Amino acid sequence: MTEITVYTARLVRTMEPALPLATAVAVRGDQIIEVGSLETMQPWLEAHPHRIDDRFKDHVIMPGFIDPHLHPSMAALLLPMHFTTALEWHLPWQDVPATRGNNEFLDRLKEIDLSMEDPDEPLFAWGHHPIWHDEVYRQTLNGISSSRPVIVWHRGFHTLVVNDATIKWMGMDEAEGERHPQVNMAEGRFFETGLALAFRYFNSFTLAPKRFAEGLERLRQVVHFGGHTTIGDMAAGMFDLEMEWPALVKALERDDTPFRVQMIPPGTPLGGGLKESEKLIERAVGLRERNTHRLRFYDHVKLFADGGFYAGLMQLGPPGAIEEHHGEWMTPPETFEAVARAFWNEGFKIHVHCSGDLGVELALDTLEKLQWERPRFDHRFTIEHFGVSTPEQVRRMAALGACASVNIYYVHELGDAYWKNKLGHERASQMSRLGTLARHNVPTALHTDFTMAPALPLNSAWVAVNRISEAGHVMGPEECLTLDQAMRAITVDAAYVLGLEHEIGTIRAGKKADFTILEQDPYEVGGENLREIPIWGTVFEGRPFPIKHKK
Repeated sequence: MTEITVYTARLVRTMEPALPLATAVAVRGDQIIEVGSLETMQPWLEAHPHRIDDRFKDHVIMPGFIDPHLHPSMAALLLPMHFTTALEWHLPWQDVPATRGNNEFLDRLKEIDLSMEDPDEPLFAWGHHPIWHDEVYRQTLNGISSSRPVIVWHRGFHTLVVNDATIKWMGMDEAEGERHPQVNMAEGRFFETGLALAFRYFNSFTLAPKRFAEGLERLRQVVHFGGHTTIGDMAAGMFDLEMEWPALVKALERDDTPFRVQMIPPGTPLGGGLKESEKLIERAVGLRERNTHRLRFYDHVKLFADGGFYAGLMQLGPPGAIEEHHGEWMTPPETFEAVARAFWNEGFKIHVHCSGDLGVELALDTLEKLQWERPRFDHRFTIEHFGVSTPEQVRRMAALGACASVNIYYVHELGDAYWKNKLGHERASQMSRLGTLARHNVPTALHTDFTMAPALPLNSAWVAVNRISEAGHVMGPEECLTLDQAMRAITVDAAYVLGLEHEIGTIRAGKKADFTILEQDPYEVGGENLREIPIWGTVFEGRPFPIKHKK
């Protein structure tokens, strides 16, 4: 019989209403067997070999933090790149300063170019956003280098711009790009499904085994640094699953990886149509044969409605945008409905990428049709991101039994920018409308879509409680969550959205022994200081993993 380990703490916040507070958790193997105090769990301790571990006597134990929507492979692709973001980034190995303004952005690219020893090595820069850096074009990047491939990747990932040298390096026939509806060869711009065309040429470099492995190692550090014990890979295999999978297993299915990854595949290949998707159900089910202990495919799938939020390619209903706006559909509406119906009828739990209110409307119209045709209870149909929406859509979500997984960081980084450049104050202040979701009792999780937001759950909770923009404005105070609602959204409610509430999300007997160890109590610190709370590390399936902080 495995020895029982009892972790004692200054406080255990279980997130279970039936027993919200405790001072000890008894663990056997990877499972919790009792929560309470040393006194209340004496019958267990008298009956079985045990040891008391008091290393957390001055700390607060919470359920392991959960991010139900990020992208390990995308992060592995981007983390080795040069960051040129408008806001500072705090990573486990470095702090990245902000780059603001067109001149500063171009100067930064020139600085990077001069610092690179190999004159033929492609320069990949991630973090460009026209609101802060102005637009860049193929000719702009030719001015950085006429010989080195220069690839500027948009902050929102859904767009990239290249120079002449990149086209030559890719070996691409320009006519092929000109035929693609979401490629602008004159500008050197690939966007939305046009990225799939660029990936065809980039993958051999960006997903090269050594480079990709280094990116995944950085991803491991990022996930642990945030205090996660579970993450959702929301579009697993987004580049090339056959290429990614061996690297994912090698990097993440290791004894020293302190988190699990729920693998949610895309319902259709990015850029693919229904004709290419006739065997997608069979493929999605077959992926489960790959499962390992930490990497698990199951009955969830992701679909895509409209374009990316950071890229400004969301589909907007009236009154539209301040200036001329052209949104994009990532999946044509008629294809979206047909694919959703196929997965719905097979009992899958469907997650839908929605950035604008027309994207949300497409998802809800489809859900309503599917409920009429083939009613399902507890279907966990989840609206992902939830950038621009209307209050009426939230009420409709509640009536249809939908869930929400929200990127609240939009409010912090884009609140002021979209107020002044795209949406006006009313709609920009109500982006990611968490308060309305809470008032209608729609199950709601917070996610980061890393690298769209820092993979720091306490930071997400801080934005949810305070809704403070990067310029210091409070954006839509009526849409704030309470501190408790925000903490639930990164623990128990995040587990619910992933369909894992029976395994993780709270601390109670029978669940996985997954804990995040904090040096302060969020409920004592208060919502205004949530993101400042130091994280000691985690306990994953009963084993402690301290965070190695940068020196």
